[in-house]
Amino acid sequence: MERIPVAGPWITQKEIEYVKDAVENAWYGNANMYHERFERGFAEYVGRRHAIALPSCTSAIHLALMALGVTSGDEVIVPDITWIASAAPVTYVGALPVFADMEPDTWCISAQSVERLVGPKTAAVIAVDLYGNMPDYDRLESVCRRHGLRLIEDAAQAAGGSYKGHKAGSIGDISVFSFHGSKTLTCGEGGMLLTDDENIYRRCLFLRDHGRSSGSKMFYNDEVAYKYKMSSMQAALGLAQLERIDELTARKREMFEWYAEALAGTDGISLNAEKPGTLNTYWMISILLDPVLGIAKESLMSALSAHKIDTRPFFYPLSSLPAYRDNPDIARAAHENVHAYGLSPFGLNLPSALCLSRTEVEYVADKLRIELDSLRKKG
Repeated sequence: MERIPVAGPWITQKEIEYVKDAVENAWYGNANMYHERFERGFAEYVGRRHAIALPSCTSAIHLALMALGVTSGDEVIVPDITWIASAAPVTYVGALPVFADMEPDTWCISAQSVERLVGPKTAAVIAVDLYGNMPDYDRLESVCRRHGLRLIEDAAQAAGGSYKGHKAGSIGDISVFSFHGSKTLTCGEGGMLLTDDENIYRRCLFLRDHGRSSGSKMFYNDEVAYKYKMSSMQAALGLAQLERIDELTARKREMFEWYAEALAGTDGISLNAEKPGTLNTYWMISILLDPVLGIAKESLMSALSAHKIDTRPFFYPLSSLPAYRDNPDIARAAHENVHAYGLSPFGLNLPSALCLSRTEVEYVADKLRIELDSLRKKG
């Protein structure tokens, strides 16, 4: 058996035809034809007024923070459990990331933790729809309204999901997506920023194009800004994937059910949760090991790799990373973020590539049970 990948896309003839057309025709006066279709279609799908295609979700968060006026001396509350790309742009703008704990069931940012962390310097909150799940946005929005904070929804991992009837990416002042090659909807690389606010939209358009005002003299820059643009080929691929988003999301959810059935009755593990009212897209189908097993995630990952099964570790707390060794919040986070520090050592992402068959999922489940038994006996 070939190695079973942890992530990967589902590409059809539609994507190939759209990209081929972009290569042949998206030049000169038609250079933006796929960008415009992708942005318009994505905004309509999510339910936002405006969308801007970008080279990455990281660049989208960077523009979002700048458009909201977050700057040096401000604090931005971020989840302690997420990929660093969700938090790194806070440093780009000179602000300080403050690390909030996670909910033990959704694994997303805890509104209760956010409320405790709000201080006089807090300017914004970045909530991440982790692994395709979504946090308690009712409580988060309430906290933000009460304290006058701006809310950014990082929906990078949740395309196709929803919270109480609201599409992932429709919540907060600004929402952002990733189209990295591992994501359910992919452009290979890429991102999207969405908002309903006309002023934010115009500011982001200005900042992403070297600080050139619309209608200004050619090559005449008002500010030093950024070059954050997506290629027409990426936009064409993204448009084709967007037109298949329900199909892609259904496959992820079907794959989760395959795992749930194959692992039913397996002691000592739990899979991703889905609260009533939430549609989890299961971007990464994951397990948490019961700490009483005495098995660290790295040991299980190594054992599965010997069976040609690729996995990924549950994200490490950002506050534990060397990258944030000088952040003044890390001592508090290590003490107070009990769920982040308590769950991360025991979580891993199972193969979740869209190309997997049910037979491959059942193979992974079988080897997982075998290695759990083996490691438990060694412990």
